[in-house]
Amino acid sequence: MEENYTVKEIDPLLLFGANNQRIKQIIKLFPKLKIVVRGDNLKINGNKEEVLVFTNKLELFVSHILRYGALTENQLERLMEDGAEDLVQDTTGGETIVHGVGGKIVKAQTSNQRKMVAAMKKNDLLFAVGPAGTGKTYTAVALAVQALKNKQVKRIILTRPAVEAGENLGFLPGDLKEKLDPYMQPLYDALRDMIPAEKLKEFLESGIIEVAPLAFMRGRTLDKAYCIMDEAQNATEGQFRMFLTRMGKSAKFIVTGDITQIDLPKKQSSGLISSVNILKNIQGISFVQLDGKDIIRHKLVKKIIEAYDKSE
Repeated sequence: MEENYTVKEIDPLLLFGANNQRIKQIIKLFPKLKIVVRGDNLKINGNKEEVLVFTNKLELFVSHILRYGALTENQLERLMEDGAEDLVQDTTGGETIVHGVGGKIVKAQTSNQRKMVAAMKKNDLLFAVGPAGTGKTYTAVALAVQALKNKQVKRIILTRPAVEAGENLGFLPGDLKEKLDPYMQPLYDALRDMIPAEKLKEFLESGIIEVAPLAFMRGRTLDKAYCIMDEAQNATEGQFRMFLTRMGKSAKFIVTGDITQIDLPKKQSSGLISSVNILKNIQGISFVQLDGKDIIRHKLVKKIIEAYDKSE
């Protein structure tokens, strides 16, 4: 079978790469096909089914570029996997969440990240659970920044259980904030992507954005606030109940965690696991389970997680 495919709707350079290096990389993944590149056109010869698979993947790459404006090596590898159509075909919630620093466009990049966005439009409490690198925290912070910019909330509160602190905390230099900041670093990193440095400093100093350990939430009522509990697998059952009952009027809460990375002492149970089971049937609470298909870090991260899962 012979088929001609012409790249439309996008700049061919975004798909083909400089000196056609990207398209040559793609062609190598289909060794049974004979493919000739001329300008923005591809002449494809081979088995009908193989040709169809190849042209479908090209359409997938083009759709991805149309949505996100680029196609990285990691994204290409993910789109080559079976079932990758879900990554670009589900348009619900695929709009820009927030415009970050330097014009960076922050969007939900996977099907389950888009489910997180859709869930927070309908409900005020979301549990987003999944392995490292799936964008749980980043998407949650983007949603919080969006709500603050749109004046839907008056402040953002980001918290983590400082399990690692324990007795070692006293040996770190500085005051309490300086001791705790290393544990909160991933939250600061996400904020720096989305809010200019001077504005972020102003928000942190005024309390509009607060980054604090979970223990600091006790006794508070959080009205008109967007609250995110990160690394929630390290919160005890008591801490979980305390945090969730801080929810005030017009508040939004997101809980993110990875049940494969529990650092609690062996005698303590993770409040994340028990809370998901206890609250799963309550209307108004959403649950999104992220998985390997959502991993958007280096391509090796997915392989590392799969290897550990297999060994267990």
